[in-house]
Amino acid sequence: MKLGDISVSYLLSLRAAIQQLQLDPAPLLRRFGITDALLSEPHARISIARFMRLGNAAIRYTQNPAIGLLMGNHSQLSHLGLAGMTAQCAPTLGEAFEVMVRYERLTSQNYRGHSSFEIPALRFYSIAPYNMFNLFVVDSALAARALAARQLTGAQAQLREVHIEFPAPTYAARYEEVFQCPVLFSQSQNQLVWEPRSLQLPLLQSAPGHYQHLLSLCDQRLQELTRHRALRERVESIVAPQLHQRLPSLDEVARELGLPSWTLRRRLQQEDHTRFQDIIDQMRRDLAVSYIRDTELALGEIAFLLGFSSPEAFQRAFKRWSGSAPGSYRRALLLARNAQESI
Repeated sequence: MKLGDISVSYLLSLRAAIQQLQLDPAPLLRRFGITDALLSEPHARISIARFMRLGNAAIRYTQNPAIGLLMGNHSQLSHLGLAGMTAQCAPTLGEAFEVMVRYERLTSQNYRGHSSFEIPALRFYSIAPYNMFNLFVVDSALAARALAARQLTGAQAQLREVHIEFPAPTYAARYEEVFQCPVLFSQSQNQLVWEPRSLQLPLLQSAPGHYQHLLSLCDQRLQELTRHRALRERVESIVAPQLHQRLPSLDEVARELGLPSWTLRRRLQQEDHTRFQDIIDQMRRDLAVSYIRDTELALGEIAFLLGFSSPEAFQRAFKRWSGSAPGSYRRALLLARNAQESI
């Protein structure tokens, strides 16, 4: 179980943001294995973990903690590929948002969840707890969506408020410059709250005939991505976003899959020779390694994200999985990484 992945097209806005700051993005991108050839591949993706490390490195490289807001200002709907082109052809702004949410999986997959649109709010899912590895992710996602709405409607779309989960950062003054409306921090959701009439605005590039055709192409592509998903992957996609809240039971997961619980149990044994509890244990183990290796989250935060009752319970489980305490495991990885980068 991995944190997820995103299209390399998201890095085009990062590259442009660094260039705006009069810096060369090439050395930073090369360090993370991002080449022009990779950026040219239509379906190439990078892991969420690498994206977070790259974003954090970009903040240090540019000395600009607001790099995510700059990324949003350099985003284009074309970076969303087929889904972005379909949104451009939609009849109204509200329908464009529905397209962006419905087909988000064509360009990104995050085990924590996916965006949603509940009129009048366009929401980006929670990725708490927050630190300098992921603040920029929320910043760039919300700023990109706000820019898209302005571009699609000829700057007629109006935001009522922007809500952000994390407390106001040191660069908080930059937000209202970008969003041109009140920005509220420490909120329950990451969301853009629109004036309802803005959602009915016709789009400058609306093309009804092409829109219907592009919708069918999006559906085909989404089916291609999901058709061969094993039952285990489907179980993981249901369980993973709930790990930090409470672990769903086998009966609850089976109900969401439209299966009797005994059928789910039998098919997991037949298809993957595994049990439901084994899947949860494997997910926790894999995600624990990802968090320790790829983020600077405190061990208590990792324990919370994985649904453990206490940091001590997490540490005992991790030592059982890996043979070492999580702190020791992280220090060994850091030493190995530093040694490799010094070569």
